[in-house]
Amino acid sequence: MSEVAEAEPARFTDAELLARFQNSRNPPPGSATLGFAMVRIDQAAKEVEAAFEALPSFCNPMRQIQGGFLCAMLDDTMSVAGLVVSGMTHVMPTLEMKTQFLRPAKPGRLFCVGRVVKWGRTIAFTEGELYDAERVLLAKATATAMPTPFKAFAK
Repeated sequence: MSEVAEAEPARFTDAELLARFQNSRNPPPGSATLGFAMVRIDQAAKEVEAAFEALPSFCNPMRQIQGGFLCAMLDDTMSVAGLVVSGMTHVMPTLEMKTQFLRPAKPGRLFCVGRVVKWGRTIAFTEGELYDAERVLLAKATATAMPTPFKAFAK
């Protein structure tokens, strides 16, 4: 497999991509449900950061955010990292994902960093970390995804 550097070349600056995400009027419904907001893009580091709004309605009986919502936040951010690394030409359907829950998450603003670790011809490897508002690490994940051309962004 080839390294990430062999993914599509950057077509936009970090600031242009960040503005594109922040000004989007038609976010994916799942991302909208999670309160996804792009915070930072660093194409050189192959990394993105997003914020989420963990609602009280996401809680389990212990008043903690149910793990499935945390997995969805991690998955969303890692997939967006792949979209960015591809030069906005490929979506990243997840083939498998492993999550480690380190601390309970409470309702409120959460932050997630996602990155592409390796980009191959047919498979990409990603990782992510989820933090609370005080930047305490709550969960970590790794995933295997299948870069798939996305015609909506193609020139």
